[in-house]
Amino acid sequence: MIKLGLIINPIAGMGGSVGLKGTDGVLEEAILRGASPKASSRCRSTLTELLAFRDKIKILTCSGEMGENLVHELGFDYSLIYSSLNNESTSSNDTTLACKSILNNEVDLLVFVGGDGTACNVCSIIGDSTLCIGVPAGVKIHSEVFAKNPKLAGELIKMYIEGKANFTKEVEVVDLDEDEYRKGNVHAKLYGYLNIPYEQRFIQAKKSATPLSDKEAQYTIAYEVTSNMEENIYYLIGPGSTTKIIMEVLGLKNTLIGIDLVLNKKLIQSDLTESDILNVLNMGKVNLVITPTGSQGYLLGRGNQQISYKVINKLGKENIKVVATKDKLISLKSEPLLVDVMDDETNKYLEGYFKVITGYREVTMYRVKS
Repeated sequence: MIKLGLIINPIAGMGGSVGLKGTDGVLEEAILRGASPKASSRCRSTLTELLAFRDKIKILTCSGEMGENLVHELGFDYSLIYSSLNNESTSSNDTTLACKSILNNEVDLLVFVGGDGTACNVCSIIGDSTLCIGVPAGVKIHSEVFAKNPKLAGELIKMYIEGKANFTKEVEVVDLDEDEYRKGNVHAKLYGYLNIPYEQRFIQAKKSATPLSDKEAQYTIAYEVTSNMEENIYYLIGPGSTTKIIMEVLGLKNTLIGIDLVLNKKLIQSDLTESDILNVLNMGKVNLVITPTGSQGYLLGRGNQQISYKVINKLGKENIKVVATKDKLISLKSEPLLVDVMDDETNKYLEGYFKVITGYREVTMYRVKS
């Protein structure tokens, strides 16, 4: 039997769709804004890949929404190794205490569900002593410990169970200061390292910054986008350094890590939530301008969770304008742009080729995959 540890951070990702750029310290505010838990459904996608291996797996997990409820529902053989201090509201302290129990029980592989903050909690206790794999469910996901999406996490675990994932790698765990992040200041800090079963096609790349040489290219993209903006059409401008330049060329204030609304080249609303965007889609024709994240290549599902599957299905992919410098596309080494909007049907709908604006009067066709 393979002993899998499982820790779900139930509140991970709840701040994303409501525009809070994270959940640390703002859970009550997220709930007031209408946020709902997402981590368990993300983990379900991972564990569903393992159903055929239930007779080979023993899951050591935590009480309630931290794992017990889901593995019981799916029919896995499991044991509880940690009970939450407060089943109504878990915290980072629960994650660290659960990790200590994981160490005491010597699992073969620890599967944790959350974001960079959860990865830091795991790293503080586990270090390089236990193999790990992260299932992405948080708002901030910069660390290389995470699979590209929950389904691929399941496939990687399956390979590990079958003895086909023999190569391990020590990868960086990084986190951002969420208070500064909400102010638009991106301060990434190396927190430590975790060991993972490594298969490049399953693991997301670590986030990279935009090189200074790209600045001129970003301005040519901005001039292309702004010169083609039509009257009486709403433009949702997504987060990122390239879209920031678009707002700069328009002479408008920008929310670097949020979604802004422009009409007739004037700022109508800043830092929209998922609910705000859905309301805008009832007001008239809307275009969405977005850029992928660094060398990770995520177009949707990382840092822009306000653009949910509900938004995409109402907006239509034909109204999505993708912008990226040539250097950013080259850095992907022919790998596709990725989408992970927490709904399999919408992810499939987004697959295919998109026009990517790479400069003034320059467009590249590029593949998008879930």
